[in-house]
Amino acid sequence: MMQSRTHTCGQLRITDAGEKVRICGWLENMREVGANLAFIVVRDFYGTTQVTAETEEMVKVFKEITKESTIAVEGVVRERSSKNTKIATGDIEVVPEKVEVLGKCRYNELPFEINHSREADESFRLKYRYLDLRNPEVKNNIIMRSKVVAALRKSMTDHGFMEITTPILTASSPEGARDYLVPARKHPGQFYALPQAPQQFKQLLMVSGIDRYFQIAPCFRDEDARGDRSPGEFYQLDMEMAFASQEDVFAICEDVLPPIFAEYGKYDRASEAPFKRIPYLTALETYGSDKPDLRIDLTACDVTGLFKGAGFGPFDEEGAEVKAVVIDNFHESRKFIDKNCEAIEVVAGAKPYWFRVDENGEIVGGISKFVKPIQEEVVKTLGLEKDTLVVLSAGKKTLAQKVAGVAIKTLGAAVPGHMDKEQYSFCWIVDFPMYELGEESGELEFCHNPFSMPKGGLETLLKAEKGEIDPLSIMADQYDLVCNGVELSSGAVRNHDPEIMVKAFEMVRLGEDDVKAKFPAMYNAFCYGAPPHAGIAPGVDRMVMLLAGEDSIREIIPFPMNKNAQDIMMSAPGNVTQAQLDELHIAVVKPEDE
Repeated sequence: MMQSRTHTCGQLRITDAGEKVRICGWLENMREVGANLAFIVVRDFYGTTQVTAETEEMVKVFKEITKESTIAVEGVVRERSSKNTKIATGDIEVVPEKVEVLGKCRYNELPFEINHSREADESFRLKYRYLDLRNPEVKNNIIMRSKVVAALRKSMTDHGFMEITTPILTASSPEGARDYLVPARKHPGQFYALPQAPQQFKQLLMVSGIDRYFQIAPCFRDEDARGDRSPGEFYQLDMEMAFASQEDVFAICEDVLPPIFAEYGKYDRASEAPFKRIPYLTALETYGSDKPDLRIDLTACDVTGLFKGAGFGPFDEEGAEVKAVVIDNFHESRKFIDKNCEAIEVVAGAKPYWFRVDENGEIVGGISKFVKPIQEEVVKTLGLEKDTLVVLSAGKKTLAQKVAGVAIKTLGAAVPGHMDKEQYSFCWIVDFPMYELGEESGELEFCHNPFSMPKGGLETLLKAEKGEIDPLSIMADQYDLVCNGVELSSGAVRNHDPEIMVKAFEMVRLGEDDVKAKFPAMYNAFCYGAPPHAGIAPGVDRMVMLLAGEDSIREIIPFPMNKNAQDIMMSAPGNVTQAQLDELHIAVVKPEDE
């Protein structure tokens, strides 16, 4: 017997016929056939069981119970005359002898129908998330998440990694996103920060002599939401290895992840090791993105020289580059083209251009009048055949690449025959630039992770300092793992040498004193002999999102925030009392327009 029940609502089978049982759960539905016959569905975590009331008195008892109340039903199991093959308990029903209301639902109307909650407005789903989670379809994502996390833990332990938890209250550090700050009551005017990642702690563990570390790490970043990013907090499979190279990290990931995707994934195909490796700059040029979806067979190519002087304004602007995406076997309408070009423009922020080769081999539509004078060269260079659409982008390199990338993703999914969707296609993005020019500052900044080892080490940095090489040409030992166009994780071989670290930060106008001030523990620790080490941190939320085949990350988080980083169920963030503010030595200054 399990607590107050003998069986769960997903447990009873035909072999239990004749047995007296007690089941507990939520009253999902009641269908009256007459005054003395009704069919009731009782649901719990494990499934549903049909209860059949066959007396006027028992029907009346159930009629007085509101839907979604929790009840206990005692009765006898019998074989159903009309079986339901869609559920595990479909061969049996329970004839009730006693019904007890354990928790009454005090509302006659629910915010939404439980089994159709995913069709409800998202704000209602988040406000009443505890009801949303009663929907088996929603609940199953959370169950999968639990199983995936357990499988990750087991696999990492089997590979010799030790699980260690790192602090939640720590110091603020420049890691690329806004910190969540926590006031320190005992230290007026000072603040803790919630960790954007356990980056420094896991590196300090390597210095401490821990050989292989991992944890399912909570991370906190004050970022805007998007489809594959939840605002506020997220979880990652954080790992670090001492005396390790990029190849060691790749080998672990390629051994740990594929079995989990094979067992829990919606699709039954996944990339086998070794995963394809694509240099960062090549990815931008070929796929228009550093997160390419290799399920799509479309790529971009540079046609700046081909279309320069064609007479079409955007192609002839100073500094403009032109990219082309060629889509063969294209048989869609002009309306289809216009609709998708509008979608591309909305996402990319710039307009794509197009022309097509029709069934007769003629160049028509879009900007065809500018292409026809150079038709022979265009057809030859791009290898164009009949029934082909060519989408072009133009502008500064980054913009032209972005538009081409969005075109590949949009049209690859929309045009039949260009996306092999039902698989998990992994790749590594490697050889990231160490530095970039900041969009706002126009000055040299870290491109990715400031703790990464620059390729060539100190010698490369000294050459850049002397002006012998362009700092923007310095590559870093950094890598991203991408699956189906989603960045699963970022990692790097770490910069474990204090001298190289200081020189790397000097390139972005931060001297040794700044490094010591911002990263005192790490700098001092490295001065005591740090081993070479490398790591990575695949995102658990994104991983489960891919496994479940969901488009929104909120579908696989038990209690997600909305797009504005609000928990509308718990009313967070919320106001606090003046006494609380005084105790923390905080004064709230509201914007003038409020």
